[in-house]
Parts: sequence; C-alpha cells; structure tokens
Amino acid sequence: MELFDEVSIRCSRITTRLYSTSFSLGIHCIHKRLRDPIYSIYGFVRFADEIVDTFHGFNKEDLLKRFKEDTYRAIQEKVSLNPILQSFQSAVNRYKIEKSLIDQFLHSMEMDLHKTTYDADEIKEYIIGSAEVVGLMCLRVFCEGNTEVFDKLSPYARNLGSAFQKVNFLRDLNDDFTGLGRIYFPSIKMNQWNTCIKMGIEKSIEDDFDEALKGIKQLPKSSRLGVYVAYVYYRSLFKKIKNTSAELVFKKRIRIPNGDKARLLAYSYVKHQLNLI
Repeated sequence: MELFDEVSIRCSRITTRLYSTSFSLGIHCIHKRLRDPIYSIYGFVRFADEIVDTFHGFNKEDLLKRFKEDTYRAIQEKVSLNPILQSFQSAVNRYKIEKSLIDQFLHSMEMDLHKTTYDADEIKEYIIGSAEVVGLMCLRVFCEGNTEVFDKLSPYARNLGSAFQKVNFLRDLNDDFTGLGRIYFPSIKMNQWNTCIKMGIEKSIEDDFDEALKGIKQLPKSSRLGVYVAYVYYRSLFKKIKNTSAELVFKKRIRIPNGDKARLLAYSYVKHQLNLI
C-alpha cells in the first residue's frame, strides 16, 4: 500500500502543478507535512470541475454521478483504485473533513450541469459549494485537529474562497459565456455588461479580500505563508482586472505572467519573514 499511496499522491501533485502554477506556489510555501493533503483536496475538486466544464461529448451527468459514488465509497472503505480519490480519502479521514462540505461542493458541481443563469440566492449557494467549503476543507488541514482555531477562522476561510471564485468569474467571463453559455452574475445580461456593473462586482470582491486577510494573519505559522502567497497572487490578478476596461475584460482572459508570479512570491516571503502581513 505504501507504493500505491505514493503513486496516488504523485497524481494529485501533478494535477495541481499542471492546472495551477499559482496554487502550486502557495502549497510549496506551507509546511511539508501539510502539502500532500492540500494537493489531494485540489486534485479532487479539479477532477470534479473538469467533468462539468470540459468533458464535452460525454454524458457528464453520469460521469459526475459515478465520481460522486466513487468518492463516498472511497471515504467509507478507505481505499480506491482511482489515485486521485485514494489520496483524497486519506486526507478526509485523517483530518476529519466533514461529509457535509463534500456534499455541498458536489452539489455546486451538479448545478453547473444544467444551470446557465443564476439569481442572487442561487449564486450565493453556488459559491458556498464551489469555493467556500473548499477553503474550509483546507482549513481543517491547516488547523490539524484544533477545532477552536478552526471555528474562529472559518468565516475568513469562506471569505477567501468567495473572493477567489468571484475573481475567477471575472477572469473567465468570456470563456464561461461563449464556451459554456454560463453567466454567474445575477440579473446581468452580457449585452448590458458595462463599467458600472463591473465596479459593483469588484466592490464585493474587495470586501471579501479585506475580511480574508484578517484571518490569514491568524493562521498557524505552518500554513500562513502559503495562504498569503495565494492571496497576494489573486489580489494582484484582481487589481489587474480592476485596471482593465469592462469591454476588454469580456474579450480577453486576464493573466499574471510567470515572471510576475515569481516576484509576488518573493514579495510575500519578505513580508512574512518581517511579520508585515
């Protein structure tokens, strides 16, 4: 089993590194003992997201249903031949990640199978499942069994997940609309997209980021730098989106070049070392 477990966690590491250089940098900055469970969580949520976003030409509903059943079976039996689920069940069982968080996440993935527009209540529900509960899963790992710290920091973890998701919505605005037919912002028609609407969305993101930073400052030292690196990267991406016209944001996917990511990593490290976060 040791060899199979190593193969499984390597699959989760590779998945994270290939899909997200930004989160990979953040994970590399947390304590070594915490990296693999976070890779495992990322691998799990990425595979579920890929089913609903990119498996065109296949029966996505059946695939997601099968993935969901396999997930719960893996957690219950503490083993899976799917290496991504093998590493995920290990993290879930070791850090006592609640089934309710996994339920909520998978529910949001199911929403993406059929919904293309959302009202205010629906998008709140979607963000909770697709992002906020993922932050709570990671927080379970970061707190390493300390329920008092987990309870105290949970609201901030939710804020950070919400901020990340809303930034992704803005970054992927064109891809989501033209490629998948989805509009994640309530009561907005793309032919009405303008600067005023964009600024209103940005205000809610700014509020989430401000609250999230309060929690990052209180994280255990073993995870604080890594989460701060992800925060700095996403806040920089958000700033770039803010400084881009509404018209261009709709036409072009805004990115942070790899060279700038390295600079942001160095900036985060210095601030962390000097206790300036």
